[in-house]
Formats: sequence, C-alpha cells, structure tokens
Amino acid sequence: MTEAVLLVGGKGTRLRPLTINTPKPMVPAAGVPFLAHQLARARAAGVEHVVLATSYLAEVFEPYFGDGSAHGLRLTYVHEEEPLGTGGAIRHAARALTAGPGDPVLVFNGDILTGLDIRALLERHERAQAHVTLHLTRVADPRAFGLVPTDADGRVLAFTEKPSRPEEIVTDQINAGGYVFRREVIDGIPADRPVSVERETFPQLLAERAVLHGVVDSSYWLDLGRPASFVQASADLVRGIVHSPAVPGEPGEFLVLPGAHVDAGARLSGGTVVGAGAHVAAGAEVAGSVVLDGARIEADARVHASMVGTGARVGPRTVLDGVVIGDHSLIGADNELRDGARIWCGTAIPDAAIRFSAV
Repeated sequence: MTEAVLLVGGKGTRLRPLTINTPKPMVPAAGVPFLAHQLARARAAGVEHVVLATSYLAEVFEPYFGDGSAHGLRLTYVHEEEPLGTGGAIRHAARALTAGPGDPVLVFNGDILTGLDIRALLERHERAQAHVTLHLTRVADPRAFGLVPTDADGRVLAFTEKPSRPEEIVTDQINAGGYVFRREVIDGIPADRPVSVERETFPQLLAERAVLHGVVDSSYWLDLGRPASFVQASADLVRGIVHSPAVPGEPGEFLVLPGAHVDAGARLSGGTVVGAGAHVAAGAEVAGSVVLDGARIEADARVHASMVGTGARVGPRTVLDGVVIGDHSLIGADNELRDGARIWCGTAIPDAAIRFSAV
C-alpha cells in the first residue's frame, strides 16, 4: 500500500487575512479547499492512505474530509500540540503509518501546487535505491528557497537553505517540497522536538553518506505562500494549466459554482471562480480572480487577480487589481485598490475613499 504524509500544520501568516479563521490548505482554490487538489492528485497516483499532519486550526480538517472514503482514500489525522517543524511533523505523523522498514513513504508540503508525476518520482526513488528522494525544480531567482545541487547521476551534493551571499548561489535547483523517504529514515528523526529536515535531517544524512537522490522536474510548480500566488493557482487550475481531478467542472475561462448568480452583461475571464451564493452584477468585469461564497461584485466594478472574501461587497465602479478583500468587508463605490493591498475581515470603506493604496 502506498502511503503519504501531508504537512498541513502551518499558520499561513503570509496569506492573512485569508488564514485568520481558515488554515492555508483549506482556503478555496478552483472551487474547493486547496487540500482537496493535493488529495485528488495523490489518489490518482495510486496513494491509498494519507496522514494529515495538522497543527493550526486542526479542528477544521476532519469535518470536511472525514475518513477520506468520499475521496477514495483512507485519511488519518495526527495533531501537533506545538509546532514541530518539517522533520518533527513527519516523525510525529509516522505513528499512523503502516509502512515497514525499507518501504517508501511520500511526504508533501501542504502549500505547493505542482504537476509532478508522483508515480515517476516513486520509480526514480526505487531505481536509485535512495534513502530519500527529493523533488527539485529550477527557478529564476533561487534566493528565497533551499538550494540543492546534484551530480550528473542525480545524487545530492549539498543543501544551502535560503542563501544570503552571492557566492552561496551555486545552482538554480531548489527543494520543491516533495519527498520519498524510506520508512526507517523517518523513524531515525528525533521524536517530540522541533526538527527541520532542510537544516538538520538532510545535512546529517549527507554527512553519514546516505543516498539522497534529486529528481529535477520541469512541470508546473508554484509555492502558494503569498496571496498573489494563491489566486494564480486557482486560476491555473480552472483553466487546466495544471490538472486536478478535484476541479468541479471542465477547464475553461471561468467556474461558476451552484447557487451563484452572474447577471447578463457581466464578464468573467482568466480562470475566475464565483462561489456559491455570490453575485456578479451587470457590467462588472472579473478576471483571474476568486469571488468566495456569498460575496457581491456590484455593477461596473473591475476585479483583476484578486480574492474577494466570503460575504464581502465590492461597490459599483470600484477597481481591484492584485488585492485581497477579507470576509464580510464592505468596499464602497468608486474606490481603487492595487498592488497587494489587503483589506482585513469586516472592514468598511466608504465611497471614493481609497486610490492606489495598500491597506
């Protein structure tokens, strides 16, 4: 049986206000919680049992996903009372695994959207007879990530976590947040204390001459740590740029969920999602955005690359460009918000109060 651990315990502070009352993996993307896409892709790759390593707002996961049977999986929930880091969370979750020594265990970060071929990653792990196999990707600017140089055969040579000096940037290959561990390697991680696999476990394994194998993959990859990335991920899922069996509809320029109402003359494009009970009025244009359940976009508003929270209202002729509007916020008419502005939950802004401001 193929098993996986999904690390879903982070607080998602960079995504606030989206994550004030909702853990990051449960924020909707393409009509369903983002975690649903990860679970669906795992199931499509043959994974049968997933352990969810939870911490922040852990109580919201099980009521939605239950035992996993509706998703073709068996789900187990393991809660961290105190954050244990990546390695500590993996070790803590291992109590729910059934894999024996030598068996492979998939591990994925809960904030990565990728088109990675999971089965191929497992096959490469077996062929390399590796202790750990890492999914790697290439990025134009690797400074914000963990660098992982490899030799010609894919053997990992070093780890440099978020380099601070130019001479440390020795590769554009980064740790993409997906792994295959041998079960005994997980069992060797110290228990009941915070451990970072990036800063402690992997460097120690290298020092012990363990086989760490890197698989550089050029498929779609996106870190959902920032609101703009989350909105982009949702749009890319709707448009089919990256495939997920969990998207409730065929690929297209927009996704309108049951119970939503889009007036004649409103224009939707760019992978926009309109949530249940939401309303987009005539003359409004919504492109590449997420309009959550019960929100309202009034007449002639312009919404681009933005997220409008549950029950929020965007007034007539208001322009949003790269903005997050918190739940139940009220934005009056004729405002203009751009460039990463964030409106916190329940905020009320009068007519024509804001121009080009980040809040």
